[in-house]
Amino acid sequence: MDEHTVFLPRAEANRLLEALAGSGFGRILGPVARDGTLLFQPIKDWDDLPVGVRDVQQPGSYRLQQQDDPRCFAWANGPQALKPLTFTPREIIWRAQRSPDGALSFQAAQDDPEPTAVIGVRACDLAALDLQERHFMHGRFPDPWFRKRREALFLVGVSCAHPAETCFCASTSDGPAITRGHDLGMAELDEGYLLWAGTQAGKTLLERLDLDEATASQRRAVEREIHQATVTQKRTLPGRHLKQALYERLQAGHWADVGERCLSCGNCTAVCPTCFCHMEMDEPALNGQSSEHLRQWSSCFNAEHSFMGHFIVRSDTRLRYRQWLTHKLGSWHEQYGRSGCVGCGRCITWCPVGIDITAEAHALLQETPDA
Repeated sequence: MDEHTVFLPRAEANRLLEALAGSGFGRILGPVARDGTLLFQPIKDWDDLPVGVRDVQQPGSYRLQQQDDPRCFAWANGPQALKPLTFTPREIIWRAQRSPDGALSFQAAQDDPEPTAVIGVRACDLAALDLQERHFMHGRFPDPWFRKRREALFLVGVSCAHPAETCFCASTSDGPAITRGHDLGMAELDEGYLLWAGTQAGKTLLERLDLDEATASQRRAVEREIHQATVTQKRTLPGRHLKQALYERLQAGHWADVGERCLSCGNCTAVCPTCFCHMEMDEPALNGQSSEHLRQWSSCFNAEHSFMGHFIVRSDTRLRYRQWLTHKLGSWHEQYGRSGCVGCGRCITWCPVGIDITAEAHALLQETPDA
């Protein structure tokens, strides 16, 4: 929150959707209960949001519960963060076409994304988007597909007052309060929503709404809920800069232990909001007259991910898990100045066997460093 925080009564919440639509956002996404989880889907009315829904998350377990409650954001997260909206799971990069005389022509397949507002973004996912931006938009040649999709987004972040058992964003300093990366910040109370601007676009939207200032008691109520959401998180990482500690334990016996439990399924990397591994491939048409060059998500848990020349570098699950964890918590510091983990806990919840990144990190650091 900032010094200019306004209050939107719950009964008038559709005014926010109307203001977004009036500002040119033809697509508005919000959390919707679907297939037993929460996903960002197009919404037309505030009642499309998950009123009274709670999520119950544990290692390897996720379920929704319905309660008699007016709140729409009293849950932690679903499997989907912002990543699919900027770095799509599968996309065409360019096309090749053979003309009747046999000549080849190539055409970029860059799309023109529709201006999109996303309501209900958590602080951990805003931090993850910042890391994705550092990867895809750095240097002389930023990724044009990522950049155009990112520039088309207007983000309404919602402070989290109901973290899941698997959350540990307080340990990574990436939540639960909305403090950065948002166009518009929001906090939910029973009677309505506190709103504040994070960018000029957000400020312009607030001026369009013309709302009254939030009261001091409303601001204090939000601060109490955020404090409670912080202290109730029990999981932690053993530190925020674990590069040296992990590198000193590359031969630790615990890698074999977690390797026996891990299925190499890639669920953790699919739901992780910061993972960016991908592969590229060509798919020719059956008639041989055209071809599409594709980029799609991959994972360091896939065997082919470490294929070099004529052999696979990481030939077993032990080595693949070691690569994932040491990169996520260690070498990201060299690349991006911080850990690649934002404490969202998705990798714990959506792991079929309930492997817990915080427990594995603590267990590894209890071992004696390599000789």
